[in-house]
Amino acid sequence: MSSEFSTECLVIGAGPAGLQASYLLSRAGRDHLVLEAGDVPGAFFTRFPRHRTLISINKPITGWDDPELNLRTDWNSLLSDDPSLLFTGYTPRYFPHADDMVRYLADFAAKNDLPIRYGTSVVSVTRPDDFVVRDQHGNTYRAPRLIVATGVSKPYVPPIDGVELAERYDEVSVDPADFTGQRVLIIGRGNSAFETADNLVETTAVIHVAGPGSLKLAWQTHFVGHLRAVNNNFLDTYQLKSQNALLDGRIVDIRRDGDGFLVRVAFQRVAERVKEIRYDRVILATGFRFDASIFAPECRPELTINDRFPHQTAAWESVNVPDLFFAGTITQARDFKKSTSGFIHGFRYGVVALHRILEHRYHGVPWPSRDLAPTPEAIVEAVIERVNRTSALWQMFSFLADAVLIGSDGAIRYAEEVPVDHLHEAVARGDFGDVESYVAVTLEYGEDHDKVNPFDVTTSRVSQEDTSGLDGRYLHPVVRHYRGGEVVGEHHITENLENEWDSEEVHRAPLLAFLHARLAPTAVGSP
Repeated sequence: MSSEFSTECLVIGAGPAGLQASYLLSRAGRDHLVLEAGDVPGAFFTRFPRHRTLISINKPITGWDDPELNLRTDWNSLLSDDPSLLFTGYTPRYFPHADDMVRYLADFAAKNDLPIRYGTSVVSVTRPDDFVVRDQHGNTYRAPRLIVATGVSKPYVPPIDGVELAERYDEVSVDPADFTGQRVLIIGRGNSAFETADNLVETTAVIHVAGPGSLKLAWQTHFVGHLRAVNNNFLDTYQLKSQNALLDGRIVDIRRDGDGFLVRVAFQRVAERVKEIRYDRVILATGFRFDASIFAPECRPELTINDRFPHQTAAWESVNVPDLFFAGTITQARDFKKSTSGFIHGFRYGVVALHRILEHRYHGVPWPSRDLAPTPEAIVEAVIERVNRTSALWQMFSFLADAVLIGSDGAIRYAEEVPVDHLHEAVARGDFGDVESYVAVTLEYGEDHDKVNPFDVTTSRVSQEDTSGLDGRYLHPVVRHYRGGEVVGEHHITENLENEWDSEEVHRAPLLAFLHARLAPTAVGSP
């Protein structure tokens, strides 16, 4: 017999983002319910990655005793007040087994007594007034607000003629013996493609990994979704002439040829020269996409980036459906291949920011802030203390900022971990109250950082004694002064090998001079 339930907020999905959102809603005393299709939280990790090794680092031993600093090298923990609920206590492995994540998420949900309905598959979402969600049993759930944290649950299938002949990453065998002596083409240039290739190196005759564009390496681009070193052993077998190859080209089509396949590849390096190559197996490892099929036309979110992700505002709200919000890996549409919203160590902070946005919009709760003395010296102390400890700005570089809010009367407030784009919009709307100008503090890589080979000793780097910091390529603090949403001043704190920005001469004094010069026209006091 079907039933109807009503709540203040529905969360769809009990993966890491859904659990983080539920934890924050529970702590705030907000009535809500989480719907999860699987029998356990984080059911995605019971299947993926297929070869069971996570590429999110886990470093229990850091040499630090500051829990905030430790989160800089803990890419798997969710945020809570319970130190026993840190992923680092579950395994010492630097690249953990996926089963450890399943166990961790189950404990997080249970210990926090989160209101989750397992085995509840959402089959439709309509919006006659409130959102109405229906599950596979005919039960309905009503709420004025919806947070979708379902991840990218459908394979992304590129428009290739004959692509249906390929075996998908989510379905293909992971037993290397099944590929003994075969010629294998893997379509895709991401970690799933190379993870698959590494698994098959010992048994196949030949492996080709193919895709358009230049191969992006995470250690150079600083985007952790690009190819990680843990998955790139295959490149050795290519560059050291061990039969395997990386094909820089576009797959034109796939057609069956007896027991195998003929694949036409248009090579980019030789002016789209097309070559036909025979393979025994073709594997499609081109990533995943968001599934919007459950939404009725009146509340179906607009999609973006090859229709892979929901299109979102700076508040992670659908651009065309009010009160429909997103959390987790699907929020990477906001910083696609630039920062870390697609990963736990990034979106855990994004969910905190989303929660604060919702608390302000629907409950009138202001963004947390603290008062500072109205002097540049007080701002310097606050900024230096934060950049030397913060894990949020460290992990979500260029995306989150601490904000120094300067009122027309000279009063100063310090708000932490505000999305940069949201900060500009919120100040303009008056969400932060009286703000005559404001300073945004971020951690950022330098200009063209992804074009520099960090292992090339002939490439010069800025001296750690340079007081301007403008030419820094590595991660470093950037302080920008805004008025009316426009940058009116910018200061870079010089990069440091150990990320310690506490030198009086190199770090503090230049920042103080910048703030004195920038804030002198306002009511901020100065000596």
